[in-house]
Amino acid sequence: MKIAVLGATGLLGHHAARAVQAAGHDLLLIHRPSSRIARLGYLNAECHAAELLDHGALSRALQGVDGVMFCAGHYPTRPRRWQEEVASALNQTNHFYAACQAADVPRILYVGAAIALPRHPQGLPGHEGLFYEGMPRWRNPYLLCKWALDEQAREQARNGLPVVIGIPAMTLGEFDVGPSTGRLITAIASGAMRRYVPGPRNLIDAAEAGRGLLLALTKGRVGERYLLTGENIQLSELTARIAAQLGVNAPLPVALSVAKSVALLGRLRYRLTGRLPLLDDTAIAVMAGGQFLDGAKAREELGFVAQQTLDATLLRAIQWFRENGYIGA
Repeated sequence: MKIAVLGATGLLGHHAARAVQAAGHDLLLIHRPSSRIARLGYLNAECHAAELLDHGALSRALQGVDGVMFCAGHYPTRPRRWQEEVASALNQTNHFYAACQAADVPRILYVGAAIALPRHPQGLPGHEGLFYEGMPRWRNPYLLCKWALDEQAREQARNGLPVVIGIPAMTLGEFDVGPSTGRLITAIASGAMRRYVPGPRNLIDAAEAGRGLLLALTKGRVGERYLLTGENIQLSELTARIAAQLGVNAPLPVALSVAKSVALLGRLRYRLTGRLPLLDDTAIAVMAGGQFLDGAKAREELGFVAQQTLDATLLRAIQWFRENGYIGA
C-alpha cells in the first residue's frame, strides 16, 4: 500500500510514519512548506509540500494513495476564545476531508484524543462508546476542539467518507520535538513543574501508538473509534517514576481549582503583556481530563496489544531528550 502521513514532524506523526515504513508500505509525507521535514530525511520517503488550506495542492498530493493518516492535530498554543480555536480547527480538517474526497482516497484515519470521550458514569475505564450529550459544559478550548473534531470525523463517515478514528492514550516517546506531552518530562527535569493535578491516566509508548494507528487505518471499520491503550496509572505514580529516573524531586499535587486560577491569571497577564503563560488552558485540560482507558476493542478487532513497559518508555524518552539537549545530562 501507498500510505500518506500528514503531521509527521510531530510526535505521533513521526512514529506513524516509522510504522508505515516498518510494515513495508510505501511512505508519502505531506507537509507544510515551512515544516522542518529534513529531520525525517533518514526515512527516504517521498515528500510533497502542501498547506492544509490549499485545496489544489493537497488534492494533488493525495492522488494515488491507498490510505492517509491525519496526525496534524490542532493544538491551541496561545490564549484565545474557544469559539476561535474550534472554528480554526474545523476549518483545517474540512479542507483535509474535501481534498480526500477530491482525490478519492479509499482509507482515511483521523487521529483523535481521549479527552473527546466523557468520563465513564460509573467510574470504570473509558471506552469508545462514551459520548457527550451535546457540547461539553467546560468551555476549555483544547477540550472543545478535540470534541468538535471527533464529532466532525464521525459525521464525515456517516456522509460516506471512509473515515476511521484512532485515539491513542497519553503518549510519550522519542522524536517529541515540540515537545508536546514530553513537556511532562522536560518540565519535571528543569524544576518548572512543581505541582500537578492528580488523576487517572493511560499511557502508551509512542512507537506502539504509531503501530496501532497503522492497524486502525488498514483494519478498522469505517466510522468507528479505536482506543490505543497502554498502562493505566495515576498521575502521582507517573510523575514519581519520571522524577526517579531523572534523579530529581517529584512534583506535589495541587487542586484543579487552584490550577485553573493560576491559568486564569496567566491569560490576563498575556492580554496585558503578550507573555505566554507557564500554565495554560491546554495544560489544564490535559491534566484534568484523564481517565483510565479500556483497549479491548482495538485488541479484539485490530489485534493491537501494547508490549512496551512504562519504565522502558520513560527510559528511552528521557535518553532522547538528553541526547537532543532538552534536559541536562
